[in-house]
This record gives sequence, C-alpha cells and structure tokens, in this order.
Amino acid sequence: MESRYTPGEIEQKWQQVWAEQRLDQASDDASKPKFYALSMFPYPSGNLHMGHVRNYTITDVVARVRRMQGYRVLHPMGWDAFGLPAENAAIDRGIHPAQWTYQNIDQMRAQLQELGLSYDWEREVATCAPDYYRWTQWIFIQMLQMGLAYQKEAAVNWDPIDQTVLANEQVDSEGRSWRSGALVEKKLLRQWFLKITDYAEELLQDLDKLPGWPERVRTMQANWIGKSTGARVVFTTEGGDELPVFTTRPDTLWGATFMVLSPEHPLVEKLTAPDRVATVEDYRKEAAAKSEIDRTAEDREKTGVWTGSYAVNPVNSAKIPIWIADYVLMGYGTGAIMAVPAHDQRDFAFARKFALPVKVVVQPEGETLDGDTLTEAWPGDGVMVNSGPLDGTPAGKGEGQSVAAAIAWLEANGKGNGEANYRLRDWLISRQRYWGVPIPVVHCPSCGIVPVPDDQLPVTLPEDVEFSGRGASPLAQLEHWVNVPCPSCGEPAKRETDTMDTFIDSSWYFLRYTDAQNTDQAFDADKVNGWMPVDQYVGGIEHAILHLLYSRFLTKVLRDRGLLNFDEPFQRLLTQGMVQNLTYKNPKTGKYVPSDQVADPANPVDPSTGDALEVFYEKMSKSKYNGVDPKAVLAKYGADTARMFILFKAPPEKDLEWDDADVEGQYRFLNRVWRLVTEYIAAHPDSPVRAHSSAPQPAPQGDLSKDEKTLRRAIHSAIKDITEDIDGDYQFNTAVSELMKLNNALSDAPCKDSPVYAEGVRALVLLLAPFAPHIADELWHQLGHADSVHLAPWPSFDPAALVSDEITLVIQVMGKTRGTLEVPADSDKAALEQYARESEIAQRYLEGKEIKKVIVVPGKLVNFVVAG
Repeated sequence: MESRYTPGEIEQKWQQVWAEQRLDQASDDASKPKFYALSMFPYPSGNLHMGHVRNYTITDVVARVRRMQGYRVLHPMGWDAFGLPAENAAIDRGIHPAQWTYQNIDQMRAQLQELGLSYDWEREVATCAPDYYRWTQWIFIQMLQMGLAYQKEAAVNWDPIDQTVLANEQVDSEGRSWRSGALVEKKLLRQWFLKITDYAEELLQDLDKLPGWPERVRTMQANWIGKSTGARVVFTTEGGDELPVFTTRPDTLWGATFMVLSPEHPLVEKLTAPDRVATVEDYRKEAAAKSEIDRTAEDREKTGVWTGSYAVNPVNSAKIPIWIADYVLMGYGTGAIMAVPAHDQRDFAFARKFALPVKVVVQPEGETLDGDTLTEAWPGDGVMVNSGPLDGTPAGKGEGQSVAAAIAWLEANGKGNGEANYRLRDWLISRQRYWGVPIPVVHCPSCGIVPVPDDQLPVTLPEDVEFSGRGASPLAQLEHWVNVPCPSCGEPAKRETDTMDTFIDSSWYFLRYTDAQNTDQAFDADKVNGWMPVDQYVGGIEHAILHLLYSRFLTKVLRDRGLLNFDEPFQRLLTQGMVQNLTYKNPKTGKYVPSDQVADPANPVDPSTGDALEVFYEKMSKSKYNGVDPKAVLAKYGADTARMFILFKAPPEKDLEWDDADVEGQYRFLNRVWRLVTEYIAAHPDSPVRAHSSAPQPAPQGDLSKDEKTLRRAIHSAIKDITEDIDGDYQFNTAVSELMKLNNALSDAPCKDSPVYAEGVRALVLLLAPFAPHIADELWHQLGHADSVHLAPWPSFDPAALVSDEITLVIQVMGKTRGTLEVPADSDKAALEQYARESEIAQRYLEGKEIKKVIVVPGKLVNFVVAG
C-alpha cells in the first residue's frame, strides 16, 4: 500500500487502466436513460490553456456523476481543425497545414488525457479529416437541393497590393491588410450564401424552448436576429426603376424629403447623372476603404453626394433627390432608405449639412414645430400633421395609432405592405483560401452549377499547393485540380475554388459524435435521435451568437430534410467564466510587464522606466504575460489538484481568479483525504467497507451512540448537499466545500471503529470520484473493490439520518446571549424553560436576581427578563 500520496504515479496508472478497460465508451443500451455531455471542441493550436482546463473539467464532472447515477453517457471530444491559423503557419514555417494541424492534435490529445477527462475517444472527429468533411460537403449539397445555398455578388475585403481576398480576421483595427499593410478595399465578388433568413422567425420564436440557456445568451441571439415590424414601400425613379425601402415608421412617409442609397447599391451607376460621375465614383472609392464600424458611427460627421437623380414618393407623388452616403450599408435592409429629417436625428444632421428640406409630420402635444427652425429632430409621439389621410391621428405604434393606420392605408391603396424585417443577413460562407472544406460544385458552361455526385465525395484538398498569401486562392492556381469534366454532361468545366467558412464545420459536429464511425451516412437517424439533443453544452460566452445560431439553423434544416426529428440541438447551456490572473500594466506606456520582472509585488514598478504599475486581474493571455501553463501545474500537483482548484475557486459561470495559495490548499486537502482513508485501511483490514462493493449497513438509527448519530448526520448531509449542488445549477464550489466538511467530520469523529465511520469513508471516496477521479479510484481499489469507483452507483442519502435528536438552545438574560445548551429536540415550552432554569448558565447569571418574565421561543431560545 502507498504510504504517501503520489499523484504522478497514481494518475498515469489509472489513465492507462481506464483506456484498457474502455471505461468511458458510450453505450447505446436503450434500457438506460441517456445523457449527452458536451464541451465546445477546441481549435488545435498545440497547447491547452487554463480556459480549456476549466471548460473540460466542468463537463467531465457532469458526465462522471451522470454515469454513477445510472445514465448511459455520451461525452466525446474532437477538433475544430480548419481555418486561417494553419494556413498562416504554412506560410511562416514552410510546413503543410495538415502536418501542422495533426501534430497539434496529437499534442493536445495527450494533454487532455493527462487531465483524466472521461472522453469516448473512439468517437473523436477532426473537421479537417476527409471522412468528416465528406459529410460537410454532403450537407451543403442537401441545402443546395433545398434552395438554401446560392451564389450572388457581395462585397469582400480586398488587398490591392497582394491582389487577394482577406477574411475579416486578416484586417487590423485600422482597416489594413495583415500582411501587406495596404488599406483594405471593398470589392464585389460572386460568393456563396446560405439562406438562414428563411429561418429567422423560427430561430427567434424557438428561443422560448430554451429555458436551460442563460437569459443573457437568449437576449443576445434575439438582438442579433433583430426583428422589427413596419412596412415595405416602393419608390420609383424618374426612369421607372424601383427602389424598395423598409421602414418601421411608415406613418412618416409624408415627411420624406430625400432618399439615401448605399454607395454599393446596384442602381447607383444608372442613376448617376453624366456631370456627377466623377464625384460619385470618387466617393464610392472612399467609402469602400472604410470599415462598417467607421461608416455607421453615431458621432461621425455625415458625408454624401447627390447622384443628380430623383425618386417619386408613392404616397404624395413628391419628387425627392437621391443621394448616396456611406452610413447606409448594402448588407442591411434594402440598401436604400427614405430620409425623414424632422423625425430622425441622423437624417436631420445630413439634411442640415447639405441644405435639404425638413418637413414636420408629427407635432408634439402642446407645441408647434417648424422644419425651417428646428435645431434637432423630434423622434417622439404626438399628432400627425401634413400627412394626408393620417392628419389628426395619434402618432405611435400602439393600437389605433398612426403606424397601424399608415400600413392599412398603404395596403388598401396598393402603395405598400406591412411586413417584418430582420437584422439577420444570409450567411456568407465563401472563403478564398485553402485550408477549409472545398465547396462541392462544378461550374459548367452548359449546365450551370452542378453538385458533385455523392459517390464522388469527398472533394479532397490537393496537396501540391504553394502558400504565399498573395494572389488568388491557392486552389484557383491549380489548373489540374480546377479543370474537370462536368458530372452532368461530361464537357470541360471548372471546380468551385472557394472553401467554406469554418463555422459550417462546427455547426453539425455534435451530430456526428452520435455515429462517428459511420462510413455510409453522416449519421444514422435512430442514433442521432436517440442521443440528441445535447443535455448539457459548456463553452465560452464568445460563441453565444454565431456558433450557437448557426448550429440551431443547421439542425432545423436537417430536420426539414427528414434526417432528424428534433428542433433544437442544445437543451442546457453553461457559459463558463474566464480564468483571470494578476496582471501588471504600465499606465503611461500601455505595456504589460511579466510578473517575474516585478521585484517587489507590494510596490510594483516597471523595471525599464521605474513607473508605478497598475495591478489588476485580467483574462490570461500570452500578450499580457499573465498565463499559467497547465503542464507546470500538473507536473507539480497533479491533475486532480488542478481539477479541484478549478471547481472550488468560483461558481462555473463566474470569472475565476487564479491563486497559487488556493491551488496549494487543494493539494493539501487531497493529502488529508489520502491519509484519512489509508490510515483507516491500515487500522481496519477486515472492515466491511473493504469486503463488499455495496454500502456497509450501520446499526439502526435508534441504536447509535450520540457520536455515531452526529457523524452519520454529517455523512448524509454531505450526500444530500453535493447531489443538489450537481443536479441543480452546478455549484461545484460549494460541493467541494461539502467534501472538505465531510473529511473534517470524519477526522474529528471519535468513533473510528464504528460501522458508521466505515460508511463515511466509503461515501467520501464515492463523492470525491467525479471531482478527483484518479485518487478516488486508487483509494477505492485499496479499500478492496475490484471494479472502478466510476462504475459504482452514486450514493443516496437517508432522510432519517438528517433528523437531529437534540437542538442547541440559546439562553439569554435581558436579550443578551449568555450561553447555549444541548436539549432533546422534542422538548415542549415548559421543558425548555425547566432545562434553562436548571442550567449552570442560569445559575451563574441569575443568582440573587428576581425573574419577572420568561420568554420561550420553541426550538430556539429561552430569554429571562429580570428586575432592574
């Protein structure tokens, strides 16, 4: 038997045993209830950070407890392995992206295994593996056949020096290319889109089906979808072209005095008068060089140019000028707005700058506004004026007010229609780079867009590729790969050279885990319907919008394709807080200083400048020099200590502040558990806790001594409280506190030879198992069990053990507590008063005094009121 706790040896031993026994393999045994526990899979950067450790430990505890509670558990892991960093590595290191990616995967898999995470590694997926992205391509073709995938021209980031398209991640905060430093321009290219907008309303409404999600995340999703109700109205140009607009205030149509188009609007060239061409073209180039954030900033001075053309307002036939301005974006709404400067501050600022008319159509109660003298827009309610059929109608969006009246009038007169609009745009999935899923279509001069037949999937990435970061996509430069016969007619055709946005890969990976080895289908319907939805999903708040929204969208698409039978992929969502560490920053230079360069933490100064440093907690990162390497923690303390600290330091949804002293504290606690159990084993070689896998049965509750009852109450209180902490809101920090209290109760108990003590030792090891799995299995084995502790049933508490025979009675004199007394729990008021009068406390404090009144609060206190 080990005489001391040696985590390095113990953890390596048990990880090997679990792997050999395939202990964590998910069972498809339908006789057990299912539980699907899932952490968001990582990008294989090569090294785990403490954020990973926290995420995966939280999910692992949930998975381990559910197994012990009798569930069949699916707890898989994989790799979100496509994307820009691997391509950058190919450029910088002269190494193929696949080689860089797979060596990182091997490294990170080993690190995950060192943490003792109970993954079913037989279901591992990597999104860059052809046997995975074959099915990503197949899913794309399903959407193409459903009319949900299409191509259209769209603005992209264009590097004018390298002559290449840039992803948003390749553009810095100043709008410059990450590689050439050139100011990035907007350029129209044909791009692939998915019609997520077809599901906008369902994605919004089904948020109500997700009570297990944080309210904050549901609100973020609702705001991103951005539903607004109003009307679609069509203005016409003098040449007869239609300019549709969507407005949430159709009641103000009579106050529209000009129109504004996005510089990218397809009608701009046609509408530009000959003498305005140079001015308009110059302005469009300027707008193309600006980011959307710059263009739409509220405090930015408005800019724009007149096209020289006019539109006709459909409600009053007024002729109004058509301008272009960069604050109108082609990607939102229709790319055209009607401007009502009297009642919209942005339009008002534009009108005043360019001397455009301001017409009042809403008069606030008790005031008369004049468009010529207004100093700011009036956005509030009031009464409609100068609005034809709406004059005198109360202004507003309520029942019987002007918005509803305007929509009714527009529809009755064939001038427009009420409709809902969404901020959500169709999902642009085209990427002009190599390391992604090739879009599986061929462009044929005769047949058009032709999907690659299923039996020719996957369209694999060619390996003979040069990576320079310049020019067109690397795939577009490989003629032997691009030029292929049309799958339909056999004539010469060309492959699509765009690859897919990596969000596609991560929008269905949780489905593949349910049937990861299937070579004939993306997944079997019975298996995916049997395991899904995910019961508990754990990941960072940074994925609260796009990843979760895209995953919800794809799930609904595959449901409508008849491939699965559920509406939502993730039943419960936990967004864990960040892991923070003490950080040193020079407020004058803005530079961070590594902690090992701070000579005196009590008086921190910059070693280079002597400036006093700011000290605060901030998210761990390399750039802030405040990271803690998980490998160093595991090497010093072991995985179980790292897990215990991560779980104990803060509730999972809160930020966690790293503290070396608290890590050391958890290590000491595990050593105390080790000593307690091994000393018990040494002293009780024939204990029933060692001889049987079932719990030893102590004597009936009524036959136990006072010490035994006290200990048994502590044991079953711990079982009850820890179970509630795990089954409720995952308050692992308080669960670990309960484990520490139980260990203390056992250490302090005088009845160490009692069966109750044996029961407590067994319960301690069982309750510890999900949190510190290695030490728990080692101690369980030393207690004489042949099977793993993780195969043992989770303990249940005995309500009778929680009932106390005694209560603590507070004794007061004139309302001031003088002491306490242990008395029978079933004592009535008279008995409580008698116990109090006869106590040594009362004798001492009441001697020689006249008792005028005795106040008894049953179960709590006795207060003596004495004469002055």
